[in-house]
Amino acid sequence: MNNQLHNTVTLTRDLGGVHRDLVKELRASGIATPELDARLLICHACAITHERFAASPERGVSEAEFERIRHGAARRSAREPVSRILGVREFWGLDFEICPQTLDPRPDTETLVSAALEIARKDGGSEPLSVLDLGTGSGCILVSLLHELGHATGVGTDMSIQALELARANALRHGVAGRAQFLCTSWHEGLNRTFDMVVANPPYIPEGDLAELEPEVALYDPRVALDGGGDGLGAYRKIMPALPALLAPGGSVLLEIGDGQANDVSAMFRDTVRDISFDEVRQWNDIAGRVRCVAAKRSPRP
Repeated sequence: MNNQLHNTVTLTRDLGGVHRDLVKELRASGIATPELDARLLICHACAITHERFAASPERGVSEAEFERIRHGAARRSAREPVSRILGVREFWGLDFEICPQTLDPRPDTETLVSAALEIARKDGGSEPLSVLDLGTGSGCILVSLLHELGHATGVGTDMSIQALELARANALRHGVAGRAQFLCTSWHEGLNRTFDMVVANPPYIPEGDLAELEPEVALYDPRVALDGGGDGLGAYRKIMPALPALLAPGGSVLLEIGDGQANDVSAMFRDTVRDISFDEVRQWNDIAGRVRCVAAKRSPRP
């Protein structure tokens, strides 16, 4: 935040004035949603609700609060996502803590959660359901599913110990820790059981496209969670061959995919998975109308 903003806010020093000046600062830095981001930063720094912010624009801002706002504004102007500044991202109506070792959950991934719930409720109703979340990160997918499905249990895997610690904390935060287990491993290594449902949001961005990502993604999301190899499909080639040993007969696997990858990933269920067959392969669109999730249901027959 520049000196002009500091001097201007020194004169106004209330929520409304601070917000107006912060919006100008963020807009000048090229931030796409300056009004929203300014409000989020101010509410966080002042420890107030959005309702209080809207109802009391004349509320004074203390020096300590203002310094916290300035610190947050400097980070946001450097294109650090608001969620990483706050340390929390809302996903599926729940607040999830995030850290540098985890992907910042995005609304597109809610497509996978919605599809998984649709399948679970259609196939199992209230029957016990076991879920495997490969590359769980913050645990947002697994925790959201367990939060919705009180009869389900789940296992989340990740190579990052820091990510797993955070996933456990998020599971505890949302009351599902007793039904969740988190394992430090690469994808499926070391697992010796089957699951009724396998879900994953693997890295799917082609290596050559990484440099074109927005700074909020390229600079702050862990590269290992983004880089899908030369064609973006490297992780799927690792997951697919393991499905016969991971997915129970009649179970479903759901994978988030990138733009334009639907046909390739759908074909993999037929071309790269041996010893089992799938009764159907389905696709779900995200909020932008792009295919974001591919799911396949294993035949219950040998």
